Amino acid sequence: QVTLVESGGGLVQAGGSLRLSCVASGRTFSRASWFRQAPGKEREFVAAISWRTGSTYYQDSVKGRFTISRDNSKNTVYLQMNSLKPEDTAAYYCAADTTVARISLSPNEYTYWGQGTQVTVSS
Repeated sequence: QVTLVESGGGLVQAGGSLRLSCVASGRTFSRASWFRQAPGKEREFVAAISWRTGSTYYQDSVKGRFTISRDNSKNTVYLQMNSLKPEDTAAYYCAADTTVARISLSPNEYTYWGQGTQVTVSS
């Protein structure tokens, strides 16, 4: 069994930065992604990383502002968020798998999920 624990959310003014962390216990990641969900909206893909290659993928609206990274030794994935905008306000979720390596942008294809961490950006 894999448990994902997220941290790092909070309240920040527009233009500010936050760094989210997601630590996995139990097994090593094969792939990891961040999704977000705003009230009344569907969960949407934000960023993904291949654990083996380190290749990254981003939603267009966060390219150049967000950076996903990993620390293999700590089995942790990070999401550095800079130049935050009010429209980035959402609950952010870490999603991962331990056997499937191919990156997917669909939340339906991930096995393990964190509990979510709230990010609120004030204007």
